[in-house]
Amino acid sequence: MTLLIVDDEARIRSLIAKYAAFEGYETEEAADGMQAVEMSRKKHYDLIIMDVMMPELDGFSAVREIRKNDSTVPVIMLSARGEEYDRIHGFELGVDDYVVKPFSPKELMMRVGAVLKRSGVSGDKQEEEIVTLGDLTVNFTARRVSVQGQELDLSPKEYELLFYMVRNRGIALSREKLISEVWGYDFFGDDRTLDTHIKLLRRQLGPCADKITTLRGVGYRFEKE
Repeated sequence: MTLLIVDDEARIRSLIAKYAAFEGYETEEAADGMQAVEMSRKKHYDLIIMDVMMPELDGFSAVREIRKNDSTVPVIMLSARGEEYDRIHGFELGVDDYVVKPFSPKELMMRVGAVLKRSGVSGDKQEEEIVTLGDLTVNFTARRVSVQGQELDLSPKEYELLFYMVRNRGIALSREKLISEVWGYDFFGDDRTLDTHIKLLRRQLGPCADKITTLRGVGYRFEKE
């Protein structure tokens, strides 16, 4: 599935694209509403993430033009303003969701998934993603983890940490990288938070705990075998 990310700030587009890629989405970017309209005329996107305040053509006007050509594409609006009028105006245009800046990229991706599911875009296209590493089985789609057939009851952050490490197995992951990707760019904690979660995760994994290797002075690596 391909998302069109529309925002006049390259930093925000890049941030959203990074998290979208991690969730398995392909992305294309537009720097303003006019460019978004032109791109949507040439290609159908599964969902559009649209900023409101932009040069050339604002987000509301861009959505109105896009709807003339593609009346069914789901749209999530981004705005630094959270006034009720803006929200109502967006929903009147057929916008599917409205997110106020500053926002959590992870929450935005959850909203993307929810909108796609409601619109029926994800539907049968989503295949079950399961990774089996010896006695460890990770079902990303169902958000389930089991060791030797016994399902584990992990905390939300333990799931996120394990999923990220399994997706990047065999790669040396620095503490800074893990904190940035799992806790987010706005995390104000320290390395001890990560180390504590690694300790708890190893305890949960039991006989598979040795799959997480400590790299002294660097971070951790989830072994492929």
